[in-house]
Amino acid sequence: MILVFCGTPRFAVPTLEKLAEGGHSVALAVTQPDRPRGRGMGVVASPVKDAATQQQIPIAQPAAIKNNAEFRDQLAAIRPDAIIVVGYGRIIPQWMIDLPRFGNLNLHASLLPKFRGAAPIQWAIASGEFITGVTTMRIDAGLDTGDILMQREVPIALEDTAATLGPRLADLGANLMVQTLLGLENGEIRPTKQNHSQATLAPILKKEDGRMDFARSANELFNRLRGFQPWPGAFTTFKGKTLQVHRAQPAQPALKLTPKEIAVAGSRLFVGCGKNNEDAETTLELVEIQLEGKRRMTAQEFINGYRPQSGDHLGQ
Repeated sequence: MILVFCGTPRFAVPTLEKLAEGGHSVALAVTQPDRPRGRGMGVVASPVKDAATQQQIPIAQPAAIKNNAEFRDQLAAIRPDAIIVVGYGRIIPQWMIDLPRFGNLNLHASLLPKFRGAAPIQWAIASGEFITGVTTMRIDAGLDTGDILMQREVPIALEDTAATLGPRLADLGANLMVQTLLGLENGEIRPTKQNHSQATLAPILKKEDGRMDFARSANELFNRLRGFQPWPGAFTTFKGKTLQVHRAQPAQPALKLTPKEIAVAGSRLFVGCGKNNEDAETTLELVEIQLEGKRRMTAQEFINGYRPQSGDHLGQ
């Protein structure tokens, strides 16, 4: 097929590479403009732009697309069979949706209709899911509301974070997009309407999502810590300074602590959390933490260096 590929993040790169390797003609890679990033705020290209450059695929980086006549003419001249969209970061206008014969095909990192939105991998883990997956769908005017083409499941391991699960889903999704194009070309795929009553949302993450609310259960906080890696992470305060929690685990059995109250037991550090669904008290063990302006350290190093006392509180 003749394809146009729209994508920006690293998650999209395996799909672009698989399409190029699979014999499709990727006539154009569309990605976000280069932007300043990092401490030095140097201008950096997107991962998709870097990959397209290596594949010698022509690149377009329009600042806007909805009313961009030049960009519209560029796509129309290509006459693509399909436009593939993976994490592009812009709403696809109706004229783009109507352009190719197979439509605009999106790879989404969840089992739609669950976790529609910008951060499906993060929210699936943060919500305590044990299964997630990838979906290929035909884009319509809504937010991840189009007809489902194909889906594949993948388990979420207890040790998974968004940083470890993302690459697995990217590779699985890349292969699924290749299969989807083959199925559409052969007439073997029957699009399926989503059940909108079962939809859940995965909104873009905010810094405040990482703030630890110790009214939540230990399991909830543990899942959110895993889901929100590497950003916004999980953080609270200790004696007025920000305390980043890099590793933690629910404690078994739970200690008799009120929410936010800490307990020091030898080299181990615990904090009281809210009750679980069985109305039982829960406790989180802090394993690796980082005080504002300091390096990452183990709980034992923190105890030795900063002398927290049982009965002290976090989040104050």
